[in-house]
Amino acid sequence: MRDGLNELFRRTDDEAGQAARDTETRSPSPLDEPIVGGDRPYVTTIKVVGVGGAGTNAVNRMVDSGIRGVEFIAVNTDVQSLATCDADVKIHIGQEITHGLGGGADPEVGRLATEGSHDELKQALRGADLVFVTAGEGGGTGTGGAPVIAAIARELGALAVAIVTRPFSFEGHQRLRQAEKGIAALRATADTVITIPNDRLLKAVDRTTSVVEALRFADDVLRQGVQGITDLITIPGLINLDFADVRTIVQNAGTALMGVGRASGDDRAMAAAQAAITSPLLETSIEGARGILLNITGGEDLSLYEVNEAAGAIAEAADDDANIIFGALMDAEMAGSIAVTVIATGFGQAPERSSAGEAAPARDEATERPDDAGTPLGDTGAPLFESPPSFDDGELDIPSFVRRTGEDGGE
Repeated sequence: MRDGLNELFRRTDDEAGQAARDTETRSPSPLDEPIVGGDRPYVTTIKVVGVGGAGTNAVNRMVDSGIRGVEFIAVNTDVQSLATCDADVKIHIGQEITHGLGGGADPEVGRLATEGSHDELKQALRGADLVFVTAGEGGGTGTGGAPVIAAIARELGALAVAIVTRPFSFEGHQRLRQAEKGIAALRATADTVITIPNDRLLKAVDRTTSVVEALRFADDVLRQGVQGITDLITIPGLINLDFADVRTIVQNAGTALMGVGRASGDDRAMAAAQAAITSPLLETSIEGARGILLNITGGEDLSLYEVNEAAGAIAEAADDDANIIFGALMDAEMAGSIAVTVIATGFGQAPERSSAGEAAPARDEATERPDDAGTPLGDTGAPLFESPPSFDDGELDIPSFVRRTGEDGGE
């Protein structure tokens, strides 16, 4: 696979050089003139919806970071939280249920509040090609509302990608149970669900980090997940991608993993790539992923060799049959550094969308979504959060791949 990448970059260099020589020697051509008439380039419409307190905080961080080409929407029952949010659109839900307060850590309240604003949410999401739903799992509004919003997005034919956090262990087992239930509900409605386990963030911060700083760090990871994908679509790069490329990897992809790495110095490309594939955010390795979306970002000093080196490192770590789509971007503020973001998908496919949404190509291993999945979740009449999932409390703090090793008789 590395040889194939080397050949790709060799051809790119040769073709670019030949094109430059041809431009210098040939006679002027009508094709040199700007193209007049015809269809204008299609502009992908991307909307990011922050649901609940953590989702709203994540939206604020994204706005502050200057993510381009995205419309931000904040959805919350807590009117105070909305008042301090910098989103382009703010939607206050559940006025008659919570009277302007939060969801009280009750996901059922969040679900009902979100369903009560179905028409307003549908109008806000209309026209989107790609909808990100961000939330902190385990509470009320985000946990109960995120699956409803993902369902509305797909009902409108948009690609729905959920990026959510699991609670810290210190937040209690009840919150962890609710989070697992909420994530399961999201998997039934979103194309792709990227879950960030907050406990694993502790490996990336100092022991003296305060609770407030740890929560801010969790919000910023949500921002990195969204920006790692949107930048590939909205920012022209050394190696360009568009919405069709992203859709290939994340549509009906089910569970996904995200790794982020950044490095500087002589071996920064390899170091950033290795940091991404060994990121504490990854609960398992990227082996077995059927699709990988790779974002390599550097300053104006980013070389084609470094792009090749980083992409090759990811390719070697991935499954031989993985579909790897990558883009390379330049950011003047990244001078001296390289950042690598890896989104690995295809560990378990999401169910197909119903007739209410735009039909998607079926995959053999995908299980079918219930016929009513394209409608608002509340239309089934059954609450999403009746009971917690069944597993031992003692296993909550153990990453899934460690639990599996134990079950298989490993150390």
